[in-house]
Amino acid sequence: MPKITVLPHAEYCPEGVTIEAERGTSVCEALLDNGVDIEHACEMSCACTTCHVVVRQGFESLGEMDESEEDLLDRAWGLEAQSRLSCQAIVSDKDVTIDIPKYTINYAKEKH
Repeated sequence: MPKITVLPHAEYCPEGVTIEAERGTSVCEALLDNGVDIEHACEMSCACTTCHVVVRQGFESLGEMDESEEDLLDRAWGLEAQSRLSCQAIVSDKDVTIDIPKYTINYAKEKH
C-alpha cells in the first residue's frame, strides 16, 4: 500500500505524519481518514482551493489533473509548479510526500 508523508504543519500535524492509503483514494480522503483534518470547504467537489497541497515527491504518480482543477489552482495561496487539490489528487502505487501550505483563501474555518 502506498504511503503519504505529510511534512510538519503547525495546525494540522505539528510533528508530520506518514500514513498508508489505498490505491484510488484521494489524498484528501486519506488524510481525513487518518486524523489530519485538512480544510475541504466544498466537501471534495473541486469547487474551492482549501485542500491545496504541494507535492514534494511523487507528483508524477498521482492521477492526471483535469482542466477544472488547473483553473481553481490559479486561485490557491502559495501556488507552486507541484501544487494539487488534495481532493482531486488520486493515489496510485508510489509513495507521495506533501506539504500543506500555511494559508488558504478561506475566510472562515469550518469543522467538518
